Amino acid sequence: MRIAISMAALVGGILLTAGAVNAEQPAAQPAAPSPLDAIPDKLPFNTPYGAPISLERAEAAIKAAMAEATKKGWPMNIAVVDSGGNLIAFARMDGAQLSSIAVSEHKARAAVMFRRPTKAFEDAIQKSGATYVLTLDGVIASRGGIPLIVDGKMTGAIGCSGGAGSQDELVCSAGAATINAATINK
Repeated sequence: MRIAISMAALVGGILLTAGAVNAEQPAAQPAAPSPLDAIPDKLPFNTPYGAPISLERAEAAIKAAMAEATKKGWPMNIAVVDSGGNLIAFARMDGAQLSSIAVSEHKARAAVMFRRPTKAFEDAIQKSGATYVLTLDGVIASRGGIPLIVDGKMTGAIGCSGGAGSQDELVCSAGAATINAATINK
């Protein structure tokens, strides 16, 4: 009998203590709304695809990018893809690192396939903590991939790799400037 009473007192004491602990807890604050839950009126990065870039224009973009890289003394790999993500032109400057060959192509393809500069992915992860972006096939979260826009339509993209992301982006911007008639979607 004593054991039963003692057990009942113990359980009752635990419940009272738990109730007191819970009573001392501040009321839970409602979670702040996630920026991912916002519903924009228009689709972001909705530049329509256009006719594929010509080899002549792709080579002009590469030439401009190479000129900028040469001026800075930065050996780069530079790739241009068409509006379907197919490689049109490529240049590997003397001394550019071998691993950056594939990276430059990847940046160009990601920029055209997702219709946005690859810096958007870098920003999403670094500034917004949107790590889910890394689960998307074909993403590269490093700047240096820029869509090429002609008459409001995406004709292809340029990708540069070989330096820091900021260097890649600067060189890529020089190449994109020869093609882009309108401002780049950012």
